[in-house]
Amino acid sequence: MAYVAVTALSHPGLLRERNEDSLVIGPWTLCATVTESPQTLVFPLRSPLVVAVADGLGGHPGGDVASALVARRIARAGTTLADEDAVRDTLAACNTAVYEAAEGSELTAMGTTVAGLVLLPESALVFNVGDSRVFAAPKDGLRQVSVDDSPPLRPGQRTTSLVTQCLGGSLTRRDVRPHVTAAPLASGDRYLVCTDGLTDPVTEDVLDEVMREHDDGRAAFELWRAAIDAGGPDNITLALVRVGGE
Repeated sequence: MAYVAVTALSHPGLLRERNEDSLVIGPWTLCATVTESPQTLVFPLRSPLVVAVADGLGGHPGGDVASALVARRIARAGTTLADEDAVRDTLAACNTAVYEAAEGSELTAMGTTVAGLVLLPESALVFNVGDSRVFAAPKDGLRQVSVDDSPPLRPGQRTTSLVTQCLGGSLTRRDVRPHVTAAPLASGDRYLVCTDGLTDPVTEDVLDEVMREHDDGRAAFELWRAAIDAGGPDNITLALVRVGGE
C-alpha cells in the first residue's frame, strides 16, 4: 500500500519572542507552538492528504491568530481538496475568514502566507499565497515548485521580507489569486514545505546538500540547525514529505 511519511518541526528561531507559524499535516495542526525535535507521522495514500505551513505576517498584529485560523480551516477541508479548483476555493475562503476575524478588532490588517501540498494517489497539488515555499527534491537536485509573491529583487539582493499578496494583511479586503499546480506523484518522491525562516537565512545549495545527504529525520534537524547557525532571525517551520510503498 502506498503511504506518505511527513517529518516536521516548528521553532521560533533565536530573535523572535514567539512563534507565529502554523503547520498542517492531514487532520493535525500545530499552531504557534514549538517542537523540541522532528516528529514523523505516516498516512495511507488514499484520500487527499494536505501538508502546509502558514507564516503570520511580521510587523502586523495577530500574525499567530491569522496563521492558526488558516491552518485549522485547511485541515478541516483536507479530504475535500481533490482538485485544483477545490484548493483555490478553500484558499479564497481562508482569505475571507482572516478579514472577517480581524474586522472591528485590534487585529486589523493581520495576515499570513500559506504554502503546501495536497497528496493524491497519482498526483500532487502544489499551492501557495505569499513567500512560504514548496520544493520538490528528486535525486537530480532540489527545485522550487511554488511561486513567490514577492517584488523583484535588487541587484545583489537574495531575499526580501515583502510580499505582493497574502491571506488578509491589509486594512481593506483584497482578493487573492492562489498559485495551484498539479504534478505526477510516484513512490520515492520527496518534497520540502517551509516558511521563509528557513529559506531566508539558508541558501538553496545548502538545502539541496542536506536533503541529498540525510534521511528525513536527520535532514529536518540539519535544516533547522542550518537556519539557527545562520542567526535564526525568524520562526522556522518545515515539513519533509516522502511517498513510499507501491
